[in-house]
Amino acid sequence: MLRSNKTLLMLALVAVACFVAEPAMADRLADAIAEAKPTGEPGYLGIPGGPQLNIIIGLVWAIWVGWIFSTVGAFGGIMAGVGHITIYGLGDYASSFGKGTKMNKVVTDSIRVSNQWLVGCSAALSSFNYFKAGRLVLPLGIALAIGSVAGSWLVPWLTAGKISLKAYLGYFGLFVLFLGCYLTYETTPKGQASKKAAKQAAEAFQKSVKEQQAGGTVDMAEMGVKVQKFTPTACEFTFFGVEFKFNPLIPVVGGFFIAAMASFLGVGGGFLLVPFLTSVAGLPMYLVAGTSALAVLIGMVNSIASYMLLKSTPVEWGLIGAELVGIVIGSIIGPKTSKFIPDKVLKYIFIVLAVYVGVRYTSKGFLGYSLVPPF
Repeated sequence: MLRSNKTLLMLALVAVACFVAEPAMADRLADAIAEAKPTGEPGYLGIPGGPQLNIIIGLVWAIWVGWIFSTVGAFGGIMAGVGHITIYGLGDYASSFGKGTKMNKVVTDSIRVSNQWLVGCSAALSSFNYFKAGRLVLPLGIALAIGSVAGSWLVPWLTAGKISLKAYLGYFGLFVLFLGCYLTYETTPKGQASKKAAKQAAEAFQKSVKEQQAGGTVDMAEMGVKVQKFTPTACEFTFFGVEFKFNPLIPVVGGFFIAAMASFLGVGGGFLLVPFLTSVAGLPMYLVAGTSALAVLIGMVNSIASYMLLKSTPVEWGLIGAELVGIVIGSIIGPKTSKFIPDKVLKYIFIVLAVYVGVRYTSKGFLGYSLVPPF
């Protein structure tokens, strides 16, 4: 509890520093302002006539973002995107400048990297908390992270300043919708037929949680992940007495493609990592969130640096500061509550969010209007 309080205090100090800082005014933003010639009171990013953002809304929304990411290991970046694009209206604001304009693209890239700031913070806290609880497969997370480094640097370098908001929204939604459908298949008897180990481990974990709630003495961390063997081509570990194994080379390759796609979409990549970890690695959902968080963390650090250092992408530091405080709160609560949620319910949460977000942004990007209402 003391560590949590220290973390909250540290983030609060960071937020205060962010509140008094001016928005990043890179040459790229100055060029966009010169081209668009907006007028009015300075708002988002210091743009004349830009949206005036309420940081309290950002704080509250970020608590939800931190909780959902630290609970299912996904949708942190996507929910952050919903907040920035829809709740704050930055999507419509970028579109108002017209496709192909510098302002459209700089605001779009700002949304992408702002999403990643929130996910990176949640990933750092979630990785630490799940590792302490014995619910993070460290070799698997590291293998995914190694592959993610190249992917998370490559895409911002190739696409920053070249993607319009409309195209971004369409692709964003399409990939999320596809993965929601795939996870739905995995919940069917046929989809679960090859996941016997994951089901057995999830049942053993749930049984221990119930024993603990009934007053029994159960050392959950001691029964958590225990690595038995690790070589460049084979890794074996146990979780609540159930043995799992994988080839580390596969997540290295998978990590590259996942990080590349996540960096393009401006999200953490958890929505891609969750299907990978449940399908390819065959893990129960109780191990997915922590392992996903570690891989996401490395990708986010690289991608943020790439967007901001290589492509001079600006962010609104005052807003980011408030949101980081909310992320800390949500990310502390998530690991403490997720153990009480059945494994299958965690998957259903993922599926519902995936279908909703997928339909909303696919239709918004490719049709010009959303087929479902906002939150």
